[in-house]
Amino acid sequence: MKREWLFSLIPLTIGVVFLAFGVYALRRASTLRRSGITVQARIVRHEVRREDDGAAYYHPVVAWTARNGHTYEHASWFGRGTVIDGFGVGAHVNVQYDPRDPHRFAIEGWEMKGFGPLFTAVGATFTVGTVTILLVRLLTL
Repeated sequence: MKREWLFSLIPLTIGVVFLAFGVYALRRASTLRRSGITVQARIVRHEVRREDDGAAYYHPVVAWTARNGHTYEHASWFGRGTVIDGFGVGAHVNVQYDPRDPHRFAIEGWEMKGFGPLFTAVGATFTVGTVTILLVRLLTL
């Protein structure tokens, strides 16, 4: 096996990145399910983040008052290409937040539920597939 094994680092790197992001999303959702508190919040604005290719992603900024009386205002980590109905400025939404770390929250209905499992599955497939191919090539030479 010469240098062609270096090309396998491309799908392996993609797989590890997808797997790490998927596991992070699953752990975040699990933490919110276990210890999250649901409160009513209001969308106060949208942060628009532009990519290098010109695509714009809208991240709603929500404000809510926690049970301890503190007011929090944070932008969602999940952005969409358009603002869907019911998530415009001034809309009331339910937010589930972690009382130990209030910037860790999820807006009900905004974030895609299948995001974490999809990234985990794709990442695991790329990672396991690439490692399997590398081991087979290594053992058959």
